[in-house]
Amino acid sequence: MQLRVSHIVVDCRDPETLAAFWSEALGVGIAQRWRQYVILAPTDSGAPAMAFQRVQEPKTGKNRMHVDFTVTDPEEVTDRLVGLGAGVVDEVSEDGVTARVLADPEGNEFCLVRVPSAETA
Repeated sequence: MQLRVSHIVVDCRDPETLAAFWSEALGVGIAQRWRQYVILAPTDSGAPAMAFQRVQEPKTGKNRMHVDFTVTDPEEVTDRLVGLGAGVVDEVSEDGVTARVLADPEGNEFCLVRVPSAETA
């Protein structure tokens, strides 16, 4: 039996607005609306899709799980995402890996990770 990630589901108050943010951020369209869900198309064939599920309660506290996105130019991506409504939360570096923590418009944290190439490591 193979276990495969099919969707990354984000609980949120307004799935339409959050899906619009992530659709623009990831450069993918909305694939489906179903009940309390808005589901994006996957970024690549076979990759998991992001889905946004309407819940009544607001987000409180730190995420127990988050998504990391590998980027080559964290400054450019940060500027673009902030322009879409994200906020910068923190930046951490460890063993040559830098992760910039951002939050989407509903406060869900995610990281932009820049991993040094083998030539510079």
